[in-house]
Amino acid sequence: MELRVDRERCLSAGMCALTAPEVFDQDAEDGRVLLLDAAPGPRERREAAREAAELCPSGAVTVAENR
Repeated sequence: MELRVDRERCLSAGMCALTAPEVFDQDAEDGRVLLLDAAPGPRERREAAREAAELCPSGAVTVAENR
């Protein structure tokens, strides 16, 4: 799994940081997404990251599955 974020699309809703706080945070100045872990290892983090991508209202978080 590889995560990508598009800070220009981010609406600063914070759903990603609330859903997967080990993987995402929000910039203290503009509230936009910060990616803390682009390739989360533990299953729980991967599942939380997928859920965060689904919940993102702007589609700023995307998940690419490794094959």
